[in-house]
This record gives sequence, structure tokens and C-alpha cells, in this order.
Amino acid sequence: MLISGGFLIFLKIPSILLASQKNAMPKIEVKRTVSIDKPASDVYAILSNLEQWKPWSPWLISEREAVVKVSDDKKFQEWEGKVVGSGQLQIANEVENKEINLDLTFLKPWKSKAKTSFYLTEKGNSTEVSWTMDSSLPFFMFWMKKMMTEMIGMDYDRGLTMLKEYVEEGKVNSELKVLGEHNYPSKQYVGIHRTTDLNNIGDAMKEDYEKLMPYIMENHQDKVDGNAFSIYHKWDPVKKVVEYTACIPVKGDVPLESGMIKGTYSGGKMYSCEHTGPYKYAGNVWSAMYGRKMAKVFKENKKVHPIEEYLNSPTNTPENELKSVVRFAVK
Repeated sequence: MLISGGFLIFLKIPSILLASQKNAMPKIEVKRTVSIDKPASDVYAILSNLEQWKPWSPWLISEREAVVKVSDDKKFQEWEGKVVGSGQLQIANEVENKEINLDLTFLKPWKSKAKTSFYLTEKGNSTEVSWTMDSSLPFFMFWMKKMMTEMIGMDYDRGLTMLKEYVEEGKVNSELKVLGEHNYPSKQYVGIHRTTDLNNIGDAMKEDYEKLMPYIMENHQDKVDGNAFSIYHKWDPVKKVVEYTACIPVKGDVPLESGMIKGTYSGGKMYSCEHTGPYKYAGNVWSAMYGRKMAKVFKENKKVHPIEEYLNSPTNTPENELKSVVRFAVK
């Protein structure tokens, strides 16, 4: 099991601080659940074999080149990478087809521990899988409890979605390609600016692009200047609020309809990562980018907001072949 953007923040806390004020340490408790259309024995066979975690891990996908070693009995795993740090995972106890308890030890960049479990409940022809984690923060970081809980919860959601596909179909249709540092041109755009609930972002963006695309393509197709993209101005996992602008790059003057705005994205030096697969896995590429930012692979220029560029259209592209690129401005 490998660390996430949420865990990376947690790992920057020295172990000596984690050992102090034990009675005052705010607990972090996370639980996420998914229904998998397979019997519990199929799910258990994968979860109880740590060699089988590689394809669906929400953290390992961020750094496929990380070194992962698994014991011969498949009950112990250790990892090391530039982005995901290093640590160990041990199956401490298991009840066949029902429950698996694991001990998680982080070694780098700081030492800390957590306990995580899976609970399997058969319901008809499917299995309900619950994934839990129990850990804690140092007493003086009580203010981070909600943020950490939400971030780790989002990692669990991604992981369970990939686990479901892996158990049901034998593979996960989500691939990342790190493009690294490059120059990106400035873009004039016509867009729709919105602040929405994080849980509704998919529907909100669909509505925005369904308004933008027909208007531009039917009336001003000759002025389109590249791929559609979204600028992410603000993302708050605790309040579950996201502020963004859905954009169509254009050249020259384009008249606006009600609700549309004009703007210019400054571009410049960027660090990028490409994702291939359904948009439900978009969190994988964002997690990979935040992981590299926190591991200091690149230093973000916060004056220029990150973007997500769509390399092909969901209207005429098979879902598993959809491509998008997340770009962060760098100093």
C-alpha cells in the first residue's frame, strides 16, 4: 500500500511529535464502501494477496516506477519511491471471505503508523466492501483533522472504484504518462466561470461545455485555437467547493452569449501529466501531480492556476480512450 497526497502531508510530521501528547492526539477515522458484482471469495482472493494490490492501488498509480517488494506468502509488502516515500504493509489478521486487518508503517519521509481494514459482506450476487483507517494527528494539528479525513477519504474512493473494476473486469482502465516540464503558450478563451459543490462538478462541467461547444463550433469554428480546457481556481475538500472556468480557446474576437466571459490564460513554463481512461479516474492524475509537487519534483507557480486540458471529445471517443492532461505552472 502506498501513500497519497493526504498521507504525504501526514508524513511530514516528525515521529517524535507523533509520540508526544498521545492522549490529546485527534483521531482520524475514514470509512468508504463500494458494491462489487462478484462473490466475496473473488474479492478476498485479491485483497489478501498483496501482490494483487499493484493494479488498483490509488497511490501506486501515481508512481508506477516505485520499487514494490512482496513476501513469498503475499502477506507483507514494502515500497520505496521518490514520490510515494517508503514504508511497509503487513496483513496482521484475516477471516476468510469476511475481514482483513493490516498494519501500515511509513518510514520516509517520516516515521508513523496506521491501521487499516477491509470488511466483506455478501448481498445476493454482489459483495459490499468497506475500507477503514484509524490513525491520528499530533495534538497541535487538530485544525487539519477535517482536511486530512476528506483527502484520505477521496483516495479511498478512488481505490475502491479501481478495485471494483479490477475484480469485475481483470484490469483498471486508467493509465498515466508523466510529460514533465515544458513551455505552454498563452491562450485567449471564451468560458463559463462557476463555483459548485465538489460532488456535482461532473454535472456542472457537462452543462457548461454543452453550452459552450455548440455555440463556438456552430457559429465560430474558424476561430477555435486548440483543445478545450478548465482552469481550476480553488478547490476546498473540507467545504467540498470547487471554483473553475470551463474554456474554449479562440483567436480573434468572438461575441458572447449570456453567462459567457472572455479571458486569457497566461501559460508559460508548466509541468504536466497525461491520463488515458474514463473521466471517473481523473482524480488519479491530480493525485499524481500533487504528489510530485509535495515531493518537490517541481515548484508550483501559484500565481498561475492549474488547468486540465481535454485532448479528445467524449462525444465521439470510446470512454477508455479519453485523454486529458493536467498542467501546473512552475517557477
